Amino acid sequence: MKQTLRKRDIWVFLAALIGAFACMTLIQFISGRIDGVASMVFLLAVFFVSMYTDGYWWGVAASITSVLAVNFAFRTPYFAFNFTIPENIFSGVVMLVVSFMTSTLTTRIKKQEQLRMESETEKMRANLLRAVSHDLRTPLTSIYGACSTVIDNYDSLGREQKVKLLSEACADAQWLNRMVENLLSVTRIDADGVAIQKTPTVLEELVDTVLVRFQKLHPGVPVEVKLPDDFIVIPMDSMLIQQVLTNLLENAVLHAEGMTNLTLRVFTLGRRAVFEVIDNGCGIPKEQLKRLFSGTTLAQDTSSSGKHGMGIGLSVCAAIIKAHGGEIKAESTPGEGTTIRFWLETEEVDTEETEDEQ
Repeated sequence: MKQTLRKRDIWVFLAALIGAFACMTLIQFISGRIDGVASMVFLLAVFFVSMYTDGYWWGVAASITSVLAVNFAFRTPYFAFNFTIPENIFSGVVMLVVSFMTSTLTTRIKKQEQLRMESETEKMRANLLRAVSHDLRTPLTSIYGACSTVIDNYDSLGREQKVKLLSEACADAQWLNRMVENLLSVTRIDADGVAIQKTPTVLEELVDTVLVRFQKLHPGVPVEVKLPDDFIVIPMDSMLIQQVLTNLLENAVLHAEGMTNLTLRVFTLGRRAVFEVIDNGCGIPKEQLKRLFSGTTLAQDTSSSGKHGMGIGLSVCAAIIKAHGGEIKAESTPGEGTTIRFWLETEEVDTEETEDEQ
């Protein structure tokens, strides 16, 4: 990271000074007069370097270099150093003062921005913790209640009652397992130095894997699939994108009350592959739609109904898609259904090579 910043600072330093020198050469060529202009142009270059580099030293170096360049190339006697003229000394002092003031101001702004980002991160973590605490409490209570009921009343309960209670406990345990997978994904994405490892993935293989996994979890829910006829390859972390699609399909099953149709649609738009999960359920109110991917959605609405909240799953989806360089959005009309859409960049496929191989 530091090496990248150092390279950027070097490029900014060189670009600003070379640009100032080229600008003065052009002015001299056009007008033939450069008296008083050189100092202002190079002062602007010093200001630019001080603003867009880290620390003070680049601005100081730009000031010294600018003074030498103006003295040597754009002041009489030309192409010779002369530090006896008070104007040259004054220009150097002004450039140094400007570089120090600009660097100080820029450093303060960067620190304030860093503090703001840290504050937002802590706020997001607090929201995530509150949502997790809420979403974990309900299934844990259900599992404890079902198991303790079976243990305390084992002889008096019939076989069907035992199976029902244990099935509910098993379903809640599976949901908790998926919740842990989501949280681990967030940790993986947010960890310092960890980047998404993208590998070329065939779209049809991705969708088939997601559908097999989804049907194991919800065997009675049919999914209509609409895919493009073209052969599409997408660079991605396939495990994470599978998790995104599974989360979106499961949220429709759990929260789209009255749903009769569930569709997974993929189409291309230029170099992008657009994924849509569409249901015709109850929809999402407009006020909840704005914070759908924040990690706090439905935290208060699910407390009375006993349903698992969908905020964590969708915040994980948003984090995964953002890490892939894509974007996720939701559209919904209460009473008509919801569409959640995200896009990923595709990879060019050499059709001639493919035909030769065939």
